Amino acid sequence: MANTGDDIAITPVDRAIERLRAIYRGWSRDTSVAQMRSDWDAAFAGCAATVTCEPVSAGGVDGEWLVPPGAPRDKAILYFHGGGFRIGSVASHRDLAARIADASGCRVLSINYRLAPENRFPAALDDALTAYRYLRDLGLRPADITFAGDSAGGNLVLAAMLAARERGLPLPAAGALMSPWTDLTASGASYQSRAEADPIHQRAMILALAKNYLGKDGDVSDPLASPLYADLSRLPPLLVQVGDRETVRDDSVDLAARAKAAGGEVELQVWDGMIHVFQMFPEIPQAREAIASLAVFLRNHLHIGHERAPQ
Repeated sequence: MANTGDDIAITPVDRAIERLRAIYRGWSRDTSVAQMRSDWDAAFAGCAATVTCEPVSAGGVDGEWLVPPGAPRDKAILYFHGGGFRIGSVASHRDLAARIADASGCRVLSINYRLAPENRFPAALDDALTAYRYLRDLGLRPADITFAGDSAGGNLVLAAMLAARERGLPLPAAGALMSPWTDLTASGASYQSRAEADPIHQRAMILALAKNYLGKDGDVSDPLASPLYADLSRLPPLLVQVGDRETVRDDSVDLAARAKAAGGEVELQVWDGMIHVFQMFPEIPQAREAIASLAVFLRNHLHIGHERAPQ
């Protein structure tokens, strides 16, 4: 049967959007948080990359090692998943973290930090720091550790660096952020300019997630909750990837501008036509390109041999 015009018009991004909408359609005001988390994990279950998965307790924080063949034992990427601090887990982000491990040729430690509303700010940040300490206690040097994360996990990449700096701890070699949620006040211009283009995330939803994370009396401008408002000086090199269709686009654009103004080394990649954390969808060609670019960045800062080509 010949393809119709409608068939041709359906893009990989369209299919990814429909996957997301199918999940959200199943939720109502009566859906429990536990059910939402279960649905999210089920929707993104599976792992296509060739890695070994090893459960671990990272200093008391539940986690998982994702180890590609031939990965050096003295290097690690610490991964923080997204989900608005409300949903998401090692399971839902296993495939994404595994593809990063495979492309970079480096072990990835992905953790289940505590989620809100049961465990509000700074519980997730405390768990991120605990996992970082765990890696150092294994004997890894900070120069042999990088952070990576998406959305709320991108927030944790920055917050963990800022908190470590405040405490006088050595910082990791670099940080890679995918669609990072850096501004819990949701004040970026893109919340209006991208409102029609973004198929999922609107400002009201973002503010509700912020309240869920911080509690009704929480301070949305606390620099460890909204790293956009922190002193961004003396941070490691950062790679920031974001889709141009995202309402949270300016969380990345403004972060890059402020970090550069503070003297930081920042590479900002704005991907045309892409949605929030498009890297989670391997069927999108740009997702593969973005992960390949991210892997090169991480390998360079971990000084892992360049003979391995990105997948």
